[in-house]
Amino acid sequence: MLKGDFRAIPDLYFNIELLLSDPPRIASRLHFDCTPTGILFGLPINGKRVQFDENVFYDFANGKIVKVWSIIEKAAIADQI
Repeated sequence: MLKGDFRAIPDLYFNIELLLSDPPRIASRLHFDCTPTGILFGLPINGKRVQFDENVFYDFANGKIVKVWSIIEKAAIADQI
């Protein structure tokens, strides 16, 4: 999954703004400031620089991620294109 993300967004960088741990769960707020080359979340970005945040939750079992929930405000991205 991440290989495809880095091909579509060459300047992809995960800026962790908040990180909380309550085992077996980790929650994070990630900030992105990037330039996707084409479509992002169904939106035609096509090389325009956008900024957005993601709230993501990871469940772990046996040292591995077993479930991921992610919330991204697509409207904030749409407002920038």
